[in-house]
Amino acid sequence: MRCGRGGLRSSARRPGFIQPGMTPPAGPASPHSARPDPGRAPLLPPSAFSAAAIAALVGFGSTVALVVQAGLSVGGTPDQIASMVTALCIGMAVAGGGLSLAFRMPIVLAWSTSGAALIAASTLGIGYPTAVGTFVAAGALTVLLGLLPALSRLAERIPGAVAAAMLAGVLLPFCIGLFRTFETDWTLAGLLLVVYLAARQRFPAYALLVVLVAAIGMVLARGQVSVGGAAAFGTLAPVVPVFDWRAVVSLGVPLFLVTLVSQNLPGFVVLRTSGYEPPPRPVLMATGAATMILAPFGAFSVNLAAITAAICTGPDAHPDPWRRWLVGMLYAGCYAVLALFSAPLVGLFTAMPAQTVAAIAGVALIGPLTNAMGAMLADPDEREAAILTFVATASGMTLLGIGAAFWGLVVGFAALAAKRIMARGA
Repeated sequence: MRCGRGGLRSSARRPGFIQPGMTPPAGPASPHSARPDPGRAPLLPPSAFSAAAIAALVGFGSTVALVVQAGLSVGGTPDQIASMVTALCIGMAVAGGGLSLAFRMPIVLAWSTSGAALIAASTLGIGYPTAVGTFVAAGALTVLLGLLPALSRLAERIPGAVAAAMLAGVLLPFCIGLFRTFETDWTLAGLLLVVYLAARQRFPAYALLVVLVAAIGMVLARGQVSVGGAAAFGTLAPVVPVFDWRAVVSLGVPLFLVTLVSQNLPGFVVLRTSGYEPPPRPVLMATGAATMILAPFGAFSVNLAAITAAICTGPDAHPDPWRRWLVGMLYAGCYAVLALFSAPLVGLFTAMPAQTVAAIAGVALIGPLTNAMGAMLADPDEREAAILTFVATASGMTLLGIGAAFWGLVVGFAALAAKRIMARGA
């Protein structure tokens, strides 16, 4: 039996597939349980709209400041940074809506928070057109990952501790930046930290959105921001990509890897936990192609959502798992609206003082840093290699024109290889 074109199946036995009669991890509301009476479950209950809207607002609002910081770090103009956000929203709306419709499951997309941090941390001075070239390269690598099974198997063999350590090394300077803000504006930094800690205790899923509202309220109350000259609607400002092999190695390859490790792989896990069996190859090819097509407009990564996906894929979003793909469509529609009005939202952040944007980004990355550090220290056998990777990446060093994220991976892989060679010779 099959519903749609690849989403809900309940017949043939396949590796990793949730079989009829098994207890699915999603609980009582699973796509593989008996289908509810269509007459009892509404097609689109209010929870579907609220889940889609909340997920989109949390995903957009909690890290858009980091995207702005990434655009500024590679020399983007205000129009180009607005184009980055508009293009990302369009990619998430079109690709996410298309995948949800095609496979009849809530496939929720996002931009790569860790990827934005990686770009913002870059000290290579490559310029915006060259950065766009690395975005194209990262999208191409994702397409290749979906096309070539051998490459997929190779990606699965990347030591998780080393990949997590590289990610932690990228994120650490931003979280440190939050506390450095105390030197220049202790009121702002203290307020954001207190609000974050309090919100994490009461409503953790929306903590970053509350922090964002508090930050905007403070800068408006101080009269530190004016957005009167911002465009009314989203804009697309294309540039011709410039390809430089050192920039691709320094930024493009690490961007691909951190997106794979911190976004795509967890995104697949979220869907499987909710009882769905997402097809990896078409999802990777679609998101990689969307990135490549929209990269000239500034889209650095269109990929699976991880944290916000959980809001849209469970029974709280829609009681009927067979119709839950409609929540993915509503989520895509929310991002289409955000794309339409992205310019004034980006204008607000580009008009903010730089230290305010840095403080917001630092708070937003505390959670991802916690997760990355936990993963990098989880395996005692890989812990030393992970620490070396973490320190090398966090150092921000540039060697032979290639940035620290790449060298962190080299150091980590070399440490693991040396350990295994010595163990064989013992």
